[in-house]
Amino acid sequence: MQKSIISFLNVKSSSKHFRFDAEYFHPEFLSTERLIKSNNYKELRDLIKVLTDYHANGSYKTLRKNVELKSEPDYAHMIRTVDIEKDDFENDIIYINKHAYEFLEKTKVYGGEIIINKIGNAGKAYLIPPIEKKQSLGMNQFMIRTNEKINNYYLYSYLAGKYGQNQLMQRVTGAVPLSIDKESTRSVLVPIFSHNFQKNVAKAINLYIEYSKYSKKVFKECKKNLLEELGLDKWKPKHKLTFVKNFSDTIKSERIDAEYYQPKYEEIVNAIKNYKGGWDILGNVVTLEKGLEVGRNEYLDEGIPFVRVSDISPFEIKEEKYISESLYSDIKHCQPQKDEILFTKDATPGIAHYLTEQPKKMIVSEGVLRLKNITIGSKNKHKEINNEYLTLVLNSIILKEQINRDVGGSVIIHWRPKQVKNVLIPILPEEKRLKIQQKIIKSLNSHKQAKKMLNCAKRSVEIAIEQDEKTADGWLKSQINN
Repeated sequence: MQKSIISFLNVKSSSKHFRFDAEYFHPEFLSTERLIKSNNYKELRDLIKVLTDYHANGSYKTLRKNVELKSEPDYAHMIRTVDIEKDDFENDIIYINKHAYEFLEKTKVYGGEIIINKIGNAGKAYLIPPIEKKQSLGMNQFMIRTNEKINNYYLYSYLAGKYGQNQLMQRVTGAVPLSIDKESTRSVLVPIFSHNFQKNVAKAINLYIEYSKYSKKVFKECKKNLLEELGLDKWKPKHKLTFVKNFSDTIKSERIDAEYYQPKYEEIVNAIKNYKGGWDILGNVVTLEKGLEVGRNEYLDEGIPFVRVSDISPFEIKEEKYISESLYSDIKHCQPQKDEILFTKDATPGIAHYLTEQPKKMIVSEGVLRLKNITIGSKNKHKEINNEYLTLVLNSIILKEQINRDVGGSVIIHWRPKQVKNVLIPILPEEKRLKIQQKIIKSLNSHKQAKKMLNCAKRSVEIAIEQDEKTADGWLKSQINN
């Protein structure tokens, strides 16, 4: 058990809202405050020119009248936390029309802004990358634009790092859902280091953005190459209100709902089955093993990562929930292994992540499948499907549409393993699979570099707070030049 002894005068002066709960005075938060105050610092309110949110645009009634959220492409994209988390601003996004975009004048997003969750995962900080499309801030988020007193990339590196997060988490209130308000956000203490140091931190963030952009560009090119090979590069899914199917089709598929028989799904299936290079079902290419559900009561704030569907993207695995070492020892036979592909089947099915290296200790949830490629080492090279190519196919629209067909109409999205095994996989010629493999390797390596630069930026600010600016600057330069 940890405890802090605080005088009543300190309680009165420490919190703008007269907080006297134990969480606010947690020893780690107090230690962070002392460290920051040992350096030159300012409150966030002195460093920003904008701190706003969606509801700054008007009352609930006015917003309902002027803003309609759409799933089909329209004038502008409304940024949600899930989009930033996935680092994906193209798939499964929400749109608004031109009228709504202009009405939401106070929350137009241009790129470079810092976003802070205000409800749920309250206090978590994000950076909006440079963007070309028109964007508007979603609900339940604060948007920050800095003034001339601080570099915005430096500020993000601090807020997303250990000590900035401690400052923000100290100001989070409530039980379910957790939340943070504007005044508490303005009161966050920010260490102020030299302009040159801030510029070097910003350089690392710029490298992070460049590497990340290149990684996604190459991955997108590979998807385009796949669709071109199948003759689907200009294909757009169209939902039809009426069409005719034979009763015998319902007997064969054991489905009688109209959604399953939408012509758009048949167009995908036919393109794969008619592909000159051939195709196979996933069940002939991989073995499937389900993850394990441990129950919410086993979740911890630290320990062995417990990976859920929401933690997985094609490029990385986040760590948000943990389990104990003792529980891990009991279920370590479920530990994912190198060269497996983690593939989501529930909630947001169809996200594949290839484990190119032996992963650290972790357990994946029941909503995640562990796929093991059984074609590797095949004597027939034409049947050996490399994991990079397979991962690309699993993340492509041709799989997404097969998933939509299988789970369409479900309230709770659940893709059954039998359905997963029966999805169709196009088999491109070996030389084309190898070209895609090489490109995917480039994409993954670039993403690793991006992650390294982001972590270096955050860590350099932490070193400056813990030790001194000179040490932090020297370390950061060595990492950038390495």
